[in-house]
This record gives sequence, C-alpha cells and structure tokens, in this order.
Amino acid sequence: MKNKIPYYAVIFTSTQTDDIEGYSEMAEKMETLARQQEGFIGIESARNTVGITVSYWKSLEAIKNWKANTEHLLAQQKGREQWYNWYNVKICKVEREYEYEKNI
Repeated sequence: MKNKIPYYAVIFTSTQTDDIEGYSEMAEKMETLARQQEGFIGIESARNTVGITVSYWKSLEAIKNWKANTEHLLAQQKGREQWYNWYNVKICKVEREYEYEKNI
C-alpha cells in the first residue's frame, strides 16, 4: 500500500454483541461512503473474536471530517446501541512502511 509518507491510520478494534442484525450491510455502506471522502486512502479489516479495521487518511483534518459525517454519526450511534460490547479507536501517524510479497 505505498502511500506518500507521512499519512494517518485510524485503528478501530471492537468486540460485538450477539445482536449483529444489519451490521454487515452498514459496514459495507460505511466503507463505500468513506471511499468517497476527501483524504481517504484505503482500508483493511479482519473480524473474528475481535474485529480490527484500519482506515488510512491523508490528514488529521480528513479524519475529523469523516468522524463528523452525518451518516457515519448515525452508524456510530447504532454501533453503541446494538452491535458493540466494546471498542477502541487509535489514530496513528505512519512515518514508515514496508512490505513483503512472495513471488509465486
């Protein structure tokens, strides 16, 4: 994911309740909406016992604007009311990155 350094990562870690009706649809909708936001770079996600979603942004201002997006605010509220037992958000500045890919 080679991006212009530095950029920012929002790390969202969570555990879910047993009532996840509508969660997948909302997660898909939020990813589509995030991709349309100014400053969005990309997203990676994994879910098992603990879910981790990392979204990448060009600036802190872009993150602030995404957090304040009306549809995103509604999704956050629904998450607190229905889908999450716990979550944690970390905002990090990425100053270096590297990757490995096996040539098959």
